[in-house]
Amino acid sequence: MSEALKVAIAGLGTVGGGTLKIIIENKDLLAQRCGRPVEVVAVAERNRDVDHGVPMDGIEWFDDAAKLPEQDNIDVIVELIGGSGGIAKTLVERAIAKNKHVVTANKALLAHHGAALGRAADGAGVTLGYEAAVAGGIPIIKAMREGLAANNISQVYGILNGTCNYILTTMRETGRDFEDVLKEAQDLGYAEADPSFDVDGVDAAHKVAILTSLAFGTEVNFDEVNIEGIRHVSPVDIEFAEELGYRIKLLGMAVKTENGIEQNVQPCMVPKAAAIAKVEGVFNAVVVDGDYIDTTVYEGRGAGEGPTASAVVSDIIDIARGRTQPTFGVPADALKPLEPAPMGSHCGPYYVRLMVLDRPGVFADIASALSEHEVSMESVIQRGRAPGGTVPLVLTLHETEKSAMSAALKTIGALDSVVEEPRMIRIETFSY
Repeated sequence: MSEALKVAIAGLGTVGGGTLKIIIENKDLLAQRCGRPVEVVAVAERNRDVDHGVPMDGIEWFDDAAKLPEQDNIDVIVELIGGSGGIAKTLVERAIAKNKHVVTANKALLAHHGAALGRAADGAGVTLGYEAAVAGGIPIIKAMREGLAANNISQVYGILNGTCNYILTTMRETGRDFEDVLKEAQDLGYAEADPSFDVDGVDAAHKVAILTSLAFGTEVNFDEVNIEGIRHVSPVDIEFAEELGYRIKLLGMAVKTENGIEQNVQPCMVPKAAAIAKVEGVFNAVVVDGDYIDTTVYEGRGAGEGPTASAVVSDIIDIARGRTQPTFGVPADALKPLEPAPMGSHCGPYYVRLMVLDRPGVFADIASALSEHEVSMESVIQRGRAPGGTVPLVLTLHETEKSAMSAALKTIGALDSVVEEPRMIRIETFSY
């Protein structure tokens, strides 16, 4: 059997601890599948008092992760510190410069610096593995970079944040509002004390930027992702969606269009019959459309110790086997600058909810505003009467450019009969 692959882990939090556990507890399985042993020889972690549930004998401890690249007995550095800069970025850069392989679960780092790090890794002839950075235990990076490599990808989309999916699922099942369900998610450990990265769509946007590069051979470009979170989704919207035959999901989408590449994270209404509509709770799912494979769907746990650590170790196994891939699926020098589609160019149907005063002439004013901006209505729902009071008015619109929709809603929002900001949700007509 070949010489052992020697691994250092920087960061022994949830995922780092899980990675350590898998490598130690499954050492015989890994040796069999890799054709060589895999050993953790060093860790970088300031808190030495945590019991990780496995023996730490023979493992060297470092308080400063930046010292790991200087160690001659380390082949692979696993970066699980997190953050788009700081020590995580320094560690990865130094490791690559020292010709050491790197495995990371850090989607923020890749979303902001992926192109530069990918070029550095490819130039040094080392692996930059990041299976764990997108969709946890779902092997979507390997699927796209290897299994679907023969295909021109037209779009990739999915549920990329389990916290948001849990919140939307629970709101639908219980009728409770966003803030109430968010508090429950925090109590259960599904949401952070500061949930902004999750519920405001930033976490999913990091992953979209990475998937876009893999799908279309472009440089990672997080700045061109259009981001909208779920804070404004109300139980009323979820109820109307059900009535209309849809479910609301926070989707991350990368789509090649004639106007350029769209990168979006936003709540969408999807048909109840679509596969993505049936993905509930904290689960993730990714759908990839290619010219020869048509549609493929990948579903599983998108976070947590076990699934994410499993993805980290899958990259380590590839390194142990001597398998290398270009970081983003094509040689770094072949990555093209992203050509983004104009922000308002997306054309599709929309759902709009208005809270309006129940009085004569209101609907005529709204219809006039839509007509002014050449927006065509498909259906209208108004429940109950409350003369002089406020009632919800729901519209579904035929395919329209987003720029026209935004202009129409600005006009409608200025009407004195509209008492709240209009709420618009994109409708996706997925057939699978």
